[in-house]
Amino acid sequence: MSAESWDPGLQSERTRLAWVRTATALSTLGLGGAGVTARSSGPVVAIAFFGVAALLGAVTLLRTGKRFRQVQEALHGQRPFEHGGDALTLWFGVLAAVVGSFVFVVF
Repeated sequence: MSAESWDPGLQSERTRLAWVRTATALSTLGLGGAGVTARSSGPVVAIAFFGVAALLGAVTLLRTGKRFRQVQEALHGQRPFEHGGDALTLWFGVLAAVVGSFVFVVF
């Protein structure tokens, strides 16, 4: 394997930990936001958006192990890795948290 395509460092592991931190933060934010909104008798739609954010964060967190294995196989096999689905899941989760926060504050 050529040096250009594979670096024996810990880049993949650090990337996996970044995905874990992001997914955990999104899940925590979603659950916390839903809890605060429910305790303050906030809009139900805000609770729903926070719930979606927590769910998408949990899905991403559950997928990190499989994703890590796929990245390793792609790197060792010198193949490109498509990660659009995971990034899109997190993007929608963050969007749901932002909309939930907006609804909570405005209404």
